[in-house]
Amino acid sequence: MKYIYISFFLLTLLVLSGKAQEQVLSLTLDDVVGIASEKSLQAFRNENMYLASYWEYRYFKADRLPSLTLSTNPLDFNRYRRKEYNFQTNEEEFVLREYLNSDLSLSLSQKVGLTGGTIFLNSAVEMIKNLNGEKNTSYQASPVSIGFSQQLNGYNSMRWKAKIEPLKFEMAKKELIQSKEVLSINTADKFFDLVSAQIQLKIAETNLASADTLYKIGKGRFQVGTVTQDELLSLELNLLRAKQDLTKAHSVLQRSQSGLNSFLAIDKTTQINCIVPEKIPDLRVKADEAVGQAIQNNPDMISHLQQLLEEDEKVAKAKSETGFNTSIYALYGLNQSAEDFADVYNDPERSQRFQLGVSIPVLDWGKRRGRYQMAESNREVAKARIKQERIDFEQQVYQDIIEFNLQSEQVTNAALADTVAQKGYEVTLQRFLIGKVDVLKLNTARNDLETARSRYVEELRKYWNYYYRIRMWTLFDFVKGETLSAEYDKILQK
Repeated sequence: MKYIYISFFLLTLLVLSGKAQEQVLSLTLDDVVGIASEKSLQAFRNENMYLASYWEYRYFKADRLPSLTLSTNPLDFNRYRRKEYNFQTNEEEFVLREYLNSDLSLSLSQKVGLTGGTIFLNSAVEMIKNLNGEKNTSYQASPVSIGFSQQLNGYNSMRWKAKIEPLKFEMAKKELIQSKEVLSINTADKFFDLVSAQIQLKIAETNLASADTLYKIGKGRFQVGTVTQDELLSLELNLLRAKQDLTKAHSVLQRSQSGLNSFLAIDKTTQINCIVPEKIPDLRVKADEAVGQAIQNNPDMISHLQQLLEEDEKVAKAKSETGFNTSIYALYGLNQSAEDFADVYNDPERSQRFQLGVSIPVLDWGKRRGRYQMAESNREVAKARIKQERIDFEQQVYQDIIEFNLQSEQVTNAALADTVAQKGYEVTLQRFLIGKVDVLKLNTARNDLETARSRYVEELRKYWNYYYRIRMWTLFDFVKGETLSAEYDKILQK
């Protein structure tokens, strides 16, 4: 008996510990959206996409700042044979040569945004040691040299980057905000999937209990002759269907629960009890105001500007390649060489270099001209496409606003229909119990109740879908009357 008690005690502990691990959370739609914005994998992806754009913009800004580079080859040993003329034998022969080189240079460069050229400042020292014969060593130093290089073809990539890169980063910031609203749309869909499953389970449980009771009553009435056999069979069929519906409802609930848990990145054993929003915001949005906010805030509008600038850049680059391509390279500095390192910086001499490069297309069979015409044609196509996208965008926003304003009335009507269907079913059930109506009317009332309840949940789903879609298009909170924003600094600190 002692072992039996111990086994029972351990079994009880296991059961209790298993129940303790199954956490039950009662959450509203706002709660679920908040969890998704903090813990979901989609939120993690959105933040990292913003971080990638942030560091890309940082790279662009850093690329415009001075660059200091230290370069060195501390050891460069070279052993080879070289063809040389021997004056003693008046013949050419291969001679073994061995050299040891070492160099060090420091370079400071700065890109010039106005012209697209580069100005640079260098300082270098180099040593070469001949390992053949007397093994003499010599040094060379350039204490300072300043230079400038510039393309004169009319195309300045830095100027175009200065226009495009800030737009790309601003679009990334807007896309981060928009991605949160897209996340809210997806979260609301998962939430109402679970709401619908929980409601269907409750309906299935109620229907099973009701069908079981009605079947028992029907059997009693059949024995006294007040219910026909076909009516009794119909009640039995309803009972069997109710059992099947309950099994199906359990399966759908489990699938919806797992889907929401996975989306929120929470433990799979956690059960979420969805609290259905009883009220919706008393909100009517003016279509013209919403379209104006969308044009001002939506990242697609910034994307259109970026695309047009990129097409203009392609045209400018293609145009620069159709004519003269000229470049200049100028260098002025000091230079000295000596056999002793101590003398390498004494009395340095001037070193100068000026190079002018000119490339003139003589015969290319129209390739350069063709690239330019193609770039112009692509720009016109892009303008037409963007114009059409702008029209479609405004039309989509306008249509969503109209449907959102109508949807609040649909929710109200669906709620009233659900209430009426509930009262109608209760009245029909009571009349059936006293024998005033038949089974067919009772089944019709129950079907009306299920349809009304499901339609109410579906209308709620549509309302919140439109609500978050409007926020996604406009990046504007019409309830608070303010533009949506994001905590960019908080993301960088993670």
